[in-house]
Order: sequence, then structure tokens, then C-alpha cells
Amino acid sequence: MLLALLGLALPADASSRLYSWEDALHAIRDVETGGEPDHGRGAVGDGGKALGPYQIHAAYWQDAADRDPLVAAQAHSVCLRDLAYSRQVVGSYMHRYARAETARLRAGKGTLADVEKVARIHNGGPRGHRKAATLGYWNKVRALLP
Repeated sequence: MLLALLGLALPADASSRLYSWEDALHAIRDVETGGEPDHGRGAVGDGGKALGPYQIHAAYWQDAADRDPLVAAQAHSVCLRDLAYSRQVVGSYMHRYARAETARLRAGKGTLADVEKVARIHNGGPRGHRKAATLGYWNKVRALLP
């Protein structure tokens, strides 16, 4: 309190840093396809089941398409080469399963916990944030955050 009254800033730590949707998407994309050229466009994984920059599976895409007519207007295969469309799919999926966290991130007011929930759901499905199996994935995403 005294430091604030004197106009001195307190050091910021990672727990007080705010994150944006862009921060989260960039780190997730880098984990999914960071080594691929062209930001992961054209990347295919998991035996041909995961497509594009965010390695989107058909069931993930279908969940997003069920709630978003803009996603439903295209096919899952569009995720392979279209970065903007893939981002729309991820956004719609997260709006369904991590609505509050996504809203805070989109406002640039997301916490580390918000990014964690989004990343772990992206990796492990609607309840991925509760699965121990997604912790390793989260550690990779966290390491890439600004």
C-alpha cells in the first residue's frame, strides 16, 4: 500500500499477468503444429484424423458446428488449410465448453487459469480440464505463453 502511495510499482508475477485470446491460440497452435511450415496449414496428425493448425478432430468440429452456423457452413476438411476457419472452430467449441474463460480471454483479461482450462479442453475434450492426462499438454502450452 505504501509503495502504491509513493507511486512505486510492485513487481508483476505470472499469476497477475493478463492473457488474451491471441496469447492462448498462439501457444496452442505452436504446441499442435509449431514445427510445421505456414503456421500449420496442411498439417495432418493422428493417422489423418486431426487437421490443420489446431489439429481439429471431426467430433470437435461437429460440437462447434452444432452451435455455430458459420462453422456448420463449411466442412471439417476446411480446417486443414484455413487458419481463420480453424480459429472460428476453436472459438465456437470453447464458447460451448469454456464460455466465461473464453470471454475473459477475448477481452484481454484472461488469467493463467483461463488459458489452462481452454488448452486442456482443447486437448482432452469437454472435461479435459479435469483429466490428469492433459497436464503434460498444458505444461507445453504454458511454456510458450508470453
